[in-house]
Amino acid sequence: MKKKGPIRIGVVGVGRGQSLAGNIGDLTGTRLVAICDTWEERLDEVGKRLGVATFTDYEKFLSFDMDAVILANYFHQHAPFAIKALEAGFHVMSETSACKTLAEGVALCRAVEKSKRIYMFAENYPYNAANQQMSRLYREGEIGRVLYAEGEYNHPMSVDRYLRLAPGCGHWRNTMPSTYYCTHALAPLMTATDEMPVSVNALSIPDEEYRKESVVQGDRGSVILVRTDGGAVFRLFQTFLPGHSVWYRIHGTHGLVEHVRGSGYWGPGLLRVVHEEWDRKPGVATERTFVAEFPELADKAAAAGHGGGDFFVAWHFAEAIRSGRQPYLDVYRGVSMSAVGILAWKSALAGGAPFSMPDFRREADRRKHAKDRWSPFPEDAGPGQPPSSVHGPHRPTAKALARARRVWKENGYDGV
Repeated sequence: MKKKGPIRIGVVGVGRGQSLAGNIGDLTGTRLVAICDTWEERLDEVGKRLGVATFTDYEKFLSFDMDAVILANYFHQHAPFAIKALEAGFHVMSETSACKTLAEGVALCRAVEKSKRIYMFAENYPYNAANQQMSRLYREGEIGRVLYAEGEYNHPMSVDRYLRLAPGCGHWRNTMPSTYYCTHALAPLMTATDEMPVSVNALSIPDEEYRKESVVQGDRGSVILVRTDGGAVFRLFQTFLPGHSVWYRIHGTHGLVEHVRGSGYWGPGLLRVVHEEWDRKPGVATERTFVAEFPELADKAAAAGHGGGDFFVAWHFAEAIRSGRQPYLDVYRGVSMSAVGILAWKSALAGGAPFSMPDFRREADRRKHAKDRWSPFPEDAGPGQPPSSVHGPHRPTAKALARARRVWKENGYDGV
């Protein structure tokens, strides 16, 4: 179903949602018409400033006159909201994670197919300038077929800054296992190479000293190994360890392309391409380094959040709605990327044992996992559910709780 005229969009989440809402406008052919959040004070302020309808009730929000919904609510709550929106006839763009359990992933794939609506996974890291150019070089055959690739998303922050982002001991950031936030490391590699995961191994990186200072129940980071359908191996590193690092590398059968470390987190960045002397084409340098460039819409992208990524996910979503064709980051890729984090946690708790990835495009595979509600989050607690750390459950110290309450109170949060 092709869409003519401006695409009317509603956004769920007035925090992170404002970054995505900022990219809704004339250039994408869309118009923000409504926002939804339970944070009434902030909702009213943002609604008046943007001149849009506001809702605290999601069901009422879905009754509003619009074409599509962007989900920027909590990390682990997207699938149920997406399914309701699809069933109500809306196109959906969902932030990470697409699902918190394999059962939710199955239900989401089925809902997209039944609705015949557009679904886009709003993973923005493939769309900064360096990763877009890396994708172009790979797909043009510059380095041959991928054999090994690395993706890093290491985003350390002080305990107090983390607490401001995560009010409450039960907040998803405080209860999430170390493997779950893996899509920033994985998505650029999958997007560049067009490879899909088929098996997952992982080890978690606990830090008991850090847990004594904070209310975080999970570990400090993890390393995940992903075997792809083309036989390649991807190494993913997603942590909060000291030493900020957002970095990607692809080794192919005929060369290497990688980010130059320290050349810029969100700026254009530098790319390095390497060919062996004995394996290079005539006229091609053995090594070159250059500033990455956007393929199009550079001015608009450069002004957007996350190095242009926030703009491009909104732009591709709008293009998919107008054309009636699912975007590249469709529901199957989104669910598979998210499932890597889930299966990786199963592996980490099993000492690094491999776990096979279902093919979410196949109903036969989906039936095997349709009731798999294995989840570490507090609302799913019960027999058979996993802890958030390889060291087991964690009870914050009195000192850590006092620090957390002080920071939360400064932000207007009085809970525990």
